[in-house]
Amino acid sequence: MSKEIVIVLDFGGQYNQLIARRVRECNVYCEVLPYYTDLEKIREISPKGIIFTGGPASVYGESAPRCSREIFDMGIPILGICYGAQLMSYLLGGTVSKAPVREYGRTEVTVDRTSLLFTDVEETSVCWMSHTDYISKPAEGFRITAHTDSCPVAAVEKADQKLYAVQFHPEVVHTREGAKMLRNFLYEVCGCKGEWKMNSFAEENVRMLREKIGDKKVLCALSGGVDSTVTAVMLSKAVGRQLTCIFVDHGLLRKNEGDEVEEVFRNQFDLNFIRVNAQQRFYDKLKGVEEPERKRAIIGEEFIRVFEEEAKKIGKVEFFAQGTIYPDVVESGKDGSKDSAKIKSHHNLALPDYIDFDELIEPLRMLFKDEVRKVGLELGIPEHLVFRQPFPGPGLAIRIIGDITPEKIAILQDADAIYREEIAKAGLDKKLSQYFAALTNMKSVGVMGDGRTYDYAVALRAVSTTDFMTAEAAEVPWEVLGKCASRIVNEVQHVNRVLFDCTGKPPATIEFE
Repeated sequence: MSKEIVIVLDFGGQYNQLIARRVRECNVYCEVLPYYTDLEKIREISPKGIIFTGGPASVYGESAPRCSREIFDMGIPILGICYGAQLMSYLLGGTVSKAPVREYGRTEVTVDRTSLLFTDVEETSVCWMSHTDYISKPAEGFRITAHTDSCPVAAVEKADQKLYAVQFHPEVVHTREGAKMLRNFLYEVCGCKGEWKMNSFAEENVRMLREKIGDKKVLCALSGGVDSTVTAVMLSKAVGRQLTCIFVDHGLLRKNEGDEVEEVFRNQFDLNFIRVNAQQRFYDKLKGVEEPERKRAIIGEEFIRVFEEEAKKIGKVEFFAQGTIYPDVVESGKDGSKDSAKIKSHHNLALPDYIDFDELIEPLRMLFKDEVRKVGLELGIPEHLVFRQPFPGPGLAIRIIGDITPEKIAILQDADAIYREEIAKAGLDKKLSQYFAALTNMKSVGVMGDGRTYDYAVALRAVSTTDFMTAEAAEVPWEVLGKCASRIVNEVQHVNRVLFDCTGKPPATIEFE
């Protein structure tokens, strides 16, 4: 691993690990640490640079997360983003005030191109704003290097001390030249050389897993999706047949998916594979449950109970592995920050106390989906598996609004299969980040033949994203949507209406529940 490292200090923002991921894309190794990290530890790490994240707090709040003012005297380049920019100004004597106009979303920003941060950036660029406070007066010695129509201080710097701050979010894809700005900070300000590569992550983790596990046994939760597949193959390379993968078919998979997963793992990988057909068990537990978080909790708990039962059959198992990735961690508010907001829970995050495993292993916990795919390719996993459509652990349960019944599951499986088939026929399957059908809880009047119907509406979803932290609704050609709608209402019983979800993330999430 490269000695070159940049630290992201987390002040509770939703994009904390996304910043680290953007840094790694620039071939610079990066780690996220909480804002209260001791300065002595930072000195020991000796980072090339530090980035302050955004966060939901106000710098004037009594419980606002703050670091020591001494961090600015360490001679390490620092970039503050959003709340991090405000905190830098506040701690160094500037003034932060409530903004007269709250900025949220894409905003035109005018930058001073003489700043190293904005080298080769267009004078007027589009950035992503999300703030209610703003820097009304920069700290002494800082100069303003960017502004918007409603935000006179969109960026400031004190170049002689290598202190930079931006009110907007350069890490999100909506900031048109954000990647260039971060690269400028890393290379022009911090002097990084960019020697870190993704394959070093795969190699290093296989080695670490081999050392950690030794001659003990590992039980891996396998869904057949990208994340659990990469996790299983990484563990297989580390410890071989000490690994047992248990695939629980909870009856909430896509059409024919259970059989497809079994075929792939029995024939293509050298590992112990067990399939548990537990469909009715999950249906019984979910009967009558409508609340999304309750669904997730039931499915997560039942998964764990199934694994516990299977583990007892194969003897003592010291480690339990699962394919948690960073968006799961961030959205559940379990990213290690005391100040991160919870968006939704994920079934694969923490083992209950009653489970008899010594330790939980989550080798992909700090990666985003596209990084997971890169690791998969590095591990030699076939491309068609690496680029398989993302599928949540709770499966179709969170794509069915309201209660779960076998009838609803069958309706959605058929509708989703038609949608995916037509997307592939149109050559869009490689261009869309994620696409699927969902079954709404809405029934509406329709007419088929000469009769009145009162049946379900199916919603089609398609998004474009690189990190799954933010996403835009994808533009699917009307002729494709029309073909999907026609086939679904004609071929799937109890559906008489097809809708298309054109909402981005935020404000929506990619999944429906």
